[in-house]
Amino acid sequence: MRLLIYIHSLENGGAERVVANLANHWASLGWAVTVVTVAPQARDFYVLDAGVGRRCLDLAGQGGGLLAGFVRTARRARALRRVLRDVQPAVALSAMHTANVVLALAARGLPGVRTVGSEHNFPPKAPMGVIWETLRRHAYGHLHAVVALTHECAHWLERHSRARRIPVIPNPVVWPLAQHAPHVSPATSCAPGRQILLGVGRLSDEKNFTTLIAIFARLATAHPDWDLVILGEGAQRAALAAQVQAGGLGQRVFLPGSVGNMGDWYARASLYAMSSHFEGFPNTLVEAMAYGLPAVSFDCDTGPRDIIRHGIDGVLVAPGDVKGMASALDTLMRDSRARARFAQRAVDARERFSMEKISRMWETVFMPSTCTHDVKADVVAE
Repeated sequence: MRLLIYIHSLENGGAERVVANLANHWASLGWAVTVVTVAPQARDFYVLDAGVGRRCLDLAGQGGGLLAGFVRTARRARALRRVLRDVQPAVALSAMHTANVVLALAARGLPGVRTVGSEHNFPPKAPMGVIWETLRRHAYGHLHAVVALTHECAHWLERHSRARRIPVIPNPVVWPLAQHAPHVSPATSCAPGRQILLGVGRLSDEKNFTTLIAIFARLATAHPDWDLVILGEGAQRAALAAQVQAGGLGQRVFLPGSVGNMGDWYARASLYAMSSHFEGFPNTLVEAMAYGLPAVSFDCDTGPRDIIRHGIDGVLVAPGDVKGMASALDTLMRDSRARARFAQRAVDARERFSMEKISRMWETVFMPSTCTHDVKADVVAE
């Protein structure tokens, strides 16, 4: 199979991690895989195997108003079209909404290329404005399929786009995780014998780490042997650090930044918490559970309810129910037996979302006989 994957960048992020993992897996099967990004390779956070081809359009940039945005999109579409003609893939896969639109424009009229887009957020929670919403609605009709991560996303795309086929395929998990720079030892934050409540994600508003820190502040006195670690970088770093200091939690709450050895941190932690206002399909939640971490998460749109089996391997809390989240965390922080019981089932995520299982779902979508018919919300996921 000759496959081209197009995404804005390979910087630190959920969709970027999925693209890197899938590209490396398919290359290991002997596929000719080429990853194309808008951003330069120097900005890559995730590492591609030597067998994966790499192209950069070097057309990153933003701002400048509506006209500049149209010009930028047109330039990217023309550049990607040139790469498509050069690589001549059997399948071209794009990741995230703007990349999907650019692929639809770039591949239009090119013979022999099956085009597959993929949504990595729940669109109504991340509106793009009238122009991009209009472009998405029409451009998706020119792709052979648009993959959704959840049934909620698929149903939204049915109503708000002209996508011809909408398979539902969750993100895969890789276990154990590969390591790359930056390598930050958990020992830099976690003293021996301390219990760790772990959160992971971009330090931005939608991850709602302000609430997680506030909850931990309420629980800290009752749980003197526990610390909170939040891994990630983002615009809210200064505000979160100020919140920690204002609460007198400088020795109990740690913000080590982004790390390339996530597996070490999952293995060191005792409990995982997801406080997000919304998600697409949270990779970090699946990874944590694959490492045997019981999880507590707000039942936000979308993803956590597709991952956590409430009462079996974790706890789902109603969105916005801060008291409920505090109670669930308090209960599990007190009860090592309950954590162990959940952990025994959490590792089922390794099989439920295995790379082999999820990649086969993708391969079904790539086949010509399943990409060309006109079907809505074609469910591939179990």
